[in-house]
Amino acid sequence: MTRALIFEPSYLRIKSRLDSVAGIETIVMTQDRKFRIGGREIEANEVRPEIAWLNFDLFQSRGAIGGYIGAIIASPVLAWVQSGAAGFDNPVFAEFVKKGARLTTSTAQSISMAEYVIATVLDHLQRGPDRRTAQTERRWDRIAFREMMKSRWLIIGFGAIGRETAKRTRAFGAHITGVRRSQGTHEHADQMISPQDLHAHLPASDVVVLSLPLSKETEGMVDAGFLAAMKADAVLVNVGRGGLVDEDALLQALDAGKPEFAILDVFRTEPLPADSPFWSHSRVALTAHASANGSGLVARGDDLFLENLRRFAAKEPLLNEADPKDVQGG
Repeated sequence: MTRALIFEPSYLRIKSRLDSVAGIETIVMTQDRKFRIGGREIEANEVRPEIAWLNFDLFQSRGAIGGYIGAIIASPVLAWVQSGAAGFDNPVFAEFVKKGARLTTSTAQSISMAEYVIATVLDHLQRGPDRRTAQTERRWDRIAFREMMKSRWLIIGFGAIGRETAKRTRAFGAHITGVRRSQGTHEHADQMISPQDLHAHLPASDVVVLSLPLSKETEGMVDAGFLAAMKADAVLVNVGRGGLVDEDALLQALDAGKPEFAILDVFRTEPLPADSPFWSHSRVALTAHASANGSGLVARGDDLFLENLRRFAAKEPLLNEADPKDVQGG
């Protein structure tokens, strides 16, 4: 039997579906950090999972995740970890890979994050705050707004999140330029470019979306030079990682009026400190790393884990498997 470690809330949600995967013995970690097989409690040093599911339930738990990760790292037989995250910049993922384990990432958040990007950009272009103020003040203002039609979008990072964003944005008649390391065309983009050509496209882009992972190559990529190359009325959206952006340079650029606006869901320090100038900046809309929190997120994450569990048991290729070199170099 292959041992799979699952957090109790996740296990209870998918329990009836686990029966369809043969050869799996489930170890459950309870919310009070105890480990059980069936109804029997075992010690942490007896857990020894070959498979572990590190997901949204754990990310949002209070105090449970430390013991869970400890049990994963302590396992001498760890073979595969399914993550609920899209990226792998957290150093713990490199620890799993160093042990020889396979790591698969998640695409479950791509749809909700794409909808977040569209909603927040549209709110800015259509002057949502001005409309709400006019309603509150009972003013019959006929407010003009910018259309999405024929706008030019530069989507940096054309993985699952970038592709889902592009797919929806093109439905509005926008022009999409995707940025990724691998070359070739894509059905959801008007053109694809390499990161080396990125700066040449900034001056023509109305919306610049950061949807790529944090790595040594991408750390601080949005610096003073990047921001200076943007259009004066451009919108910058960051749903990737806070470390992609030089935040001091961004604040200075926003104060100078270019770019026109920034939509920020991620920051270098989270939670964002109460004294951060981003909270009250007139050219910023921010959220608390919540762009993935759509109503379908959990169900898509469950489906992905169960499909990869089936594939693992059947010795088939896993979905979204990360390259160990990228994980250890990230």
